[in-house]
Amino acid sequence: MAAEGAENGADGCQSGCVSFVLRGLAAEDAESGVDGCQFDDMTDIYLGADRATEPEVAAVDAALGARGVDPVVRPETERLYTSGRSRRRERRHFLLPALHALQNAAGWISPGGINYVAEVLDVPPAEAFGVATFYDLFRTEPPDHEGDTFHVCVDAACQIAGYDDLAASVRASGGHVHLGPCLGQCERAPALFVQGSGGRRDYVPADDEPFELPQAGEESLRLLRRIGVADPSSLESYLAHGGYQALRRAGEMGAEAVLEAVAASGLSGRGGAAFPTGIKWRAVAAETGRPKHVVANCDESEPGTFKDRIVMEQDPFAVIETMAIAGLATGAANGWIYIRGEYPLATARLQDAIDAARAAGLLGPDAAGTGHDFDIAIWRGAGAYICGEETALFNSLEGFRGEPRNKPPFPTTHGLFGEPTAINNPETLLNVGDIILEGPDAYRSRGTERSPGTKLLCLSGKVGRPGLYEVPFGTSLGDLLDLAGGVAGNGELQAVLMGGAAGSFVGPDSLSLPLTLEDTRAAGTTLGSGVVMAFDTSDDMTAVVVRIAEFFRNESCGQCVPCRVGAVRQHETLVQMQRRGSLSPARRTLIDEMAEVMVDASICGLGHTAASAVRSALDLGLIASAPSR
Repeated sequence: MAAEGAENGADGCQSGCVSFVLRGLAAEDAESGVDGCQFDDMTDIYLGADRATEPEVAAVDAALGARGVDPVVRPETERLYTSGRSRRRERRHFLLPALHALQNAAGWISPGGINYVAEVLDVPPAEAFGVATFYDLFRTEPPDHEGDTFHVCVDAACQIAGYDDLAASVRASGGHVHLGPCLGQCERAPALFVQGSGGRRDYVPADDEPFELPQAGEESLRLLRRIGVADPSSLESYLAHGGYQALRRAGEMGAEAVLEAVAASGLSGRGGAAFPTGIKWRAVAAETGRPKHVVANCDESEPGTFKDRIVMEQDPFAVIETMAIAGLATGAANGWIYIRGEYPLATARLQDAIDAARAAGLLGPDAAGTGHDFDIAIWRGAGAYICGEETALFNSLEGFRGEPRNKPPFPTTHGLFGEPTAINNPETLLNVGDIILEGPDAYRSRGTERSPGTKLLCLSGKVGRPGLYEVPFGTSLGDLLDLAGGVAGNGELQAVLMGGAAGSFVGPDSLSLPLTLEDTRAAGTTLGSGVVMAFDTSDDMTAVVVRIAEFFRNESCGQCVPCRVGAVRQHETLVQMQRRGSLSPARRTLIDEMAEVMVDASICGLGHTAASAVRSALDLGLIASAPSR
């Protein structure tokens, strides 16, 4: 029966809800929501006639059961929204794991599967479908092939390494190829990720090869000192190489002393924004009366970036330990790792590390004897660049579409589940271990005054030894390239992409540029997430820049008009330039004006930076004389 009298945008309603259908339940019987809104954010809860297959039911039940969720569907009269928002929140955030289970079981997410998940989790089917269609790794139409899907990266590092040859090879062997965005394997381009179906696991063929860190064993290493030395699958090996000394020391110091040390160190975020970590943690610690959270943002999807993947794969216990330090310092008991879906090895090793740490009393009640309770859960993303933005990540983890939220309020007061949250990326967290053990003064002895410490940098493209490098802030760009074996290919450097697709290009005249936050900013570029991708003079920079524009067109979530329209128009303009062989002054002005609007009016950083690399390439003349296509 239709819910009579539910007014759209009624006084006191925070969600502007619309009339909504309850099966056989009058509107006045539904428990009121919050803030005077009778129905909160509910929508039609009718289920279709489609039913899940036995393998789909089994897959969902197993996925939810592994997370402590009773998958038994409750009787209809109990299932109705009589307990309001609280019960929906209890289960809604399990939507992403359930959708992963459906995708893996059948190779797609069927209407019957959606209905089953919706009924188990108290999520309207339309909303569950809307979430499923948001992600690149999910399919909501029957597959036109049998077996696994082979994802081949088409972004810059793989573009100049010949991804088309890899794709042709996979097709020739009978594999179904999906051309898509960066897979976070830029140091071993061209990259391939295999998405299993029929219960088969996801995997990356290159993960079976022995891992080599270019600087393995060097005494100068701080964040990478255990990689290539300690066994990443062994807690005993981690302990033998200094593991958990920092957490125990933090427990002895107490939360306030840890906060003071992190602030005094000058540590800033390594994910791209460079926000002071001490200020963020202090703000979360100051919140009282509500549950608090520590989130590791491991959704590393910036084209050219792979540093966090290597850290998670090769030193997973360090991520777990430093998250626990963050929990102690901020008073948070709940830890969450949100990791991109294309990282199966990192996911497995982190889960093994969590299990081992929990069994050893290093996670859970009184973690490592610190007197603080802290535990961690892992959530997999499903192929959406925008979910690297912190508030979009929260929405995704909570079971909604991964669209950014307006700020303020900020995550330190209203983050995950609307509660105080400290969110950092793995590299940022790893720095905390050294700060605790050595003290802030020793930490600041490396790097520069305004950029203390060391930086992880992802070298890819035309360099002699692509890979992950750790250098003190202040190292010059030229010295970094020399450390990586110099310019490869034809040996003639054309440009370097700094900071990834959201960064900018610099030319050969920038080799003396000190790699610090302040110097790169003054030079009009950025370190961003640590991307340093080299191009030689044989590389078609027009094609590279057009692909960057296409990436942002595809990855814009579409929530705000400036980004939704601007990213499309930017790409169209560059495609026209590519076909005509030149860019008219009027078209260049159009690109600049669109960029200014996106910077000024977009909700999040995707729109703010969508034109950065494009404009820098035009300014450097990298594509001014593009050949006619």
